[in-house]
Amino acid sequence: MASLDGKVALITGAASGIGKAIAELYAKHGAAVGIADINQQAADAAAAEINAAGGKAIGVAMDVTDEAAVHAGTDKVVAAFGRLDILISNAGVQIINPIEQFAFADWKKMLAIHLDGGFLTTKAALQHMYQVDGSGKAQGGIVIYMGSVHSHEASKLKSAYVTAKHGLLGLARTLAKEGADRNVRSHVICPGFVRTPLVEKQIPEQARELGISEADVIKNVMLKDTVDGVFTTVEDIAQTALFLATFPSAALTGQSFVVSHGWYMQ
Repeated sequence: MASLDGKVALITGAASGIGKAIAELYAKHGAAVGIADINQQAADAAAAEINAAGGKAIGVAMDVTDEAAVHAGTDKVVAAFGRLDILISNAGVQIINPIEQFAFADWKKMLAIHLDGGFLTTKAALQHMYQVDGSGKAQGGIVIYMGSVHSHEASKLKSAYVTAKHGLLGLARTLAKEGADRNVRSHVICPGFVRTPLVEKQIPEQARELGISEADVIKNVMLKDTVDGVFTTVEDIAQTALFLATFPSAALTGQSFVVSHGWYMQ
C-alpha cells in the first residue's frame, strides 16, 4: 500500500470536488493536509472531517490569484506541520461563451485563477521545497497541476479554459527542468468530464448555447468520445494523484496523465 507517512500536502480548491477527494485519500495514507480554499468556512469544515476520521488537516483561506494570500496560506501550512512536500494546484472555475461574446474580464479571471494561481502557488511552495539541509541537499517535493483533457484538446465555448489548461503544461515542463537538481518533480493530471458541481453547472449552460437538451449535452458532448459512456470520478483522479505522489523516482516528471475513460488518448 502506498504510504505518505511524514509528508505534508497543500491542496488548493480542496473544500469540495476533486481537491477534497485527493485530500481525504492523502490523509488516509498518512499525509498531513492543508485544505486551501477561497471559502474559509468550507475549508475548515473539510479539514474537520479529516481530523474526525483520524487524519491530520487544517483549513486555509486562500485566493490563488493574490500573491500575499498564497504565501500566507502556504506559510500557515508549514508552520502547522513543519514542512511542505506536495503541492496540488487544483483551484479552478469555468465560464463558457463563444469567443466573440467572451467578456475580457471573464477571460482575465479564468487565466488568473488557473494560470496565475498555478504559478503563484508553485512559487510559494518552492521557497520550502528548495530549502537545503546541513549537507547542502535540497528537501525536494512534488507539484501536481490539475489540467484537463482540454490541456490537449479544444472544445467549443471554452477558449479561456482551454488556453489556461494548455498553459499549465508549459509551466509543469519548465518546473521539471528547473527543479530537477533540487529533487522537485512536476506532473499534470488531465481529467475527462468529472461530475462535480463545476461540470453540473455546465450542462444547462451548454444546452442553452448549443440549442440541445441537457441529456444530449451529457450523451453527445461530454461522454460521446469515452469508451464506456461513463463520467470520470473524483476517486479516479485521487488515485492518480496518490500514484504520482508516491512514485519513487524522476522517471516520471514533466508529463501529463490523461484520466478520461478514453475521451482523449495520447
